[in-house]
Amino acid sequence: MAEIILNVDVRSGVGTGGARAARRAGMVPGVLYGGDKAPVAISVNERDFRKSLYTGKLLGHLVTLKYGTESQPVIARDVQFDPVTDRPLHFDLMRVDETQTIKIEVPVHFINQDKCEAFRQGAVLEVVRHAVEVKVRADHIPEDLIVDLAGHKMGDTIRWADLKAPADVAPVITDRDFVIALIKSSSAAVSAAADGSDAEGSAEG
Repeated sequence: MAEIILNVDVRSGVGTGGARAARRAGMVPGVLYGGDKAPVAISVNERDFRKSLYTGKLLGHLVTLKYGTESQPVIARDVQFDPVTDRPLHFDLMRVDETQTIKIEVPVHFINQDKCEAFRQGAVLEVVRHAVEVKVRADHIPEDLIVDLAGHKMGDTIRWADLKAPADVAPVITDRDFVIALIKSSSAAVSAAADGSDAEGSAEG
């Protein structure tokens, strides 16, 4: 069951003018789309929307949309913000069935960097993919995909197979074991190693 409930109103005014009117009224305008139905212009109380947004469980998660006595599961696909005030300006919701398999991006998080010897040797983590698009049931979307860095070595390439992904989560890319991140020697570490070699050479001389 979705943890977040959005109580929405259907907007009569569409386009830029309708969106501005909604914002003046303390609402965040949005669009509900998907399924076999036409897109619907909606709005949500801005204060309630902010509360849902700041839980971190709105975007990319299953949400219950309520309109009067009706409710339906949806996925929050996108939120646009004011670049200056960070105020939410617009959002997109997609209609889904809870058991429907969908494609969605899930963020990648790295853990146990302090247990990886390579980083004590001056390595740096070069992240190639901060998120991965996966296929998963709408009611089984994971919070994140975990990469455990413990035990990795300098020069390692971390791929999809190294992620701790739930069994029912599959990548959209299936033709290769694609790269998530690289553990590389930093320029500072390379420079320090070179300085050390030069010093050793001078001492021997």
